[in-house]
Amino acid sequence: MIDFPPYRNLLLAGLVGELSFEAYAWLVSPLIFGLQLEPANLIIGLGKTFLGVNLPYWAGFAVHFLIGSIGFAAVVWLTHVLTKTRLAVSGAIAGAALWFVAQGLLAPLMGRSFMMGFGVYTQSSLLAHVGMSIMIALTLDQLNRRRPLPA
Repeated sequence: MIDFPPYRNLLLAGLVGELSFEAYAWLVSPLIFGLQLEPANLIIGLGKTFLGVNLPYWAGFAVHFLIGSIGFAAVVWLTHVLTKTRLAVSGAIAGAALWFVAQGLLAPLMGRSFMMGFGVYTQSSLLAHVGMSIMIALTLDQLNRRRPLPA
């Protein structure tokens, strides 16, 4: 059985990671790459392609935020357990894997090219996913070093 840290730690680390992702996507990426990352559009496109539903932007944003906050933290922890590497290394591995899922698997499902041609959006997305997952890992590491609180 996989030994999970307290759910509170996973949720807090996921929230820190997702907030860092959004800060990068909206504030830093435009300065470095000249574009904002808007993963809500991926959720909107997938909803339209597979469910025939036109989601409003806020709904796509909310879904991505929840997936990032909860799902990414769980993937970082599972990567750590499976690879037995330090949490920061596990975060980098998980971030690269999740980036590939988003750009290499999900984006083509809604009609975009594989890895979106490895253009600047894909490059910025790599930094965002790996950075977010490392932030989750570092936060989990700090929270797990403290005396555990009841979940």
